[in-house]
Amino acid sequence: MEVSGFKFILASASPRRARILEQLGMKFEVIAAEVDEVLPPGVPPGEAVMQLAMAKAGDVGKRIGSGFPAVIIGADTVVAHGGRIMGKPASRQEALDMLTRLQGSWHQVFTGVGIVGYTPEGSRFEGSCHEMTRVRMAHLREEQIRAYIRTGEPMDKAGAYGIQERGAMLVERIEGCFFNVMGLPVYRFARLMADLGLPLLGK
Repeated sequence: MEVSGFKFILASASPRRARILEQLGMKFEVIAAEVDEVLPPGVPPGEAVMQLAMAKAGDVGKRIGSGFPAVIIGADTVVAHGGRIMGKPASRQEALDMLTRLQGSWHQVFTGVGIVGYTPEGSRFEGSCHEMTRVRMAHLREEQIRAYIRTGEPMDKAGAYGIQERGAMLVERIEGCFFNVMGLPVYRFARLMADLGLPLLGK
């Protein structure tokens, strides 16, 4: 299959994921998935984010149908720390609680990618993967955390920080894929596309 023959759709309203795809030179449309971002209970975080990513891609796939060749990309990111999984904070207090818990320690960021596609013949194909990156957050004073929360930046991000923005000042070091912490693990995504017969860098 040739990548040029497909319409790409990002099933996410995340500007960070859109920015990454743009950096890869991809042309795509954004259709935000209408899926409850509730993690399935008792499922390891890597598996959970893959399930949610597939649900997002599948939701948009059902809405657009198989009338044209398309690749729908879904993604979901969570932070795991001490056996607790963190999504996006629902309030400033929850953001404060999350960042206080994370400061001065290592945590893991998991992003799942789910792809649902339709061939020119109308056949459906799919695939998923996930990546994990370790992140160490610096020791922070409460006023530093509150000042960061006042920027509004933490409110739409798993774990209440964005490493690609002002939140980078909170992060001491990372081990693994930087783009995974942003919300889309580039290498794993490119491998998944190649495995599905759609290599982004050619055959």
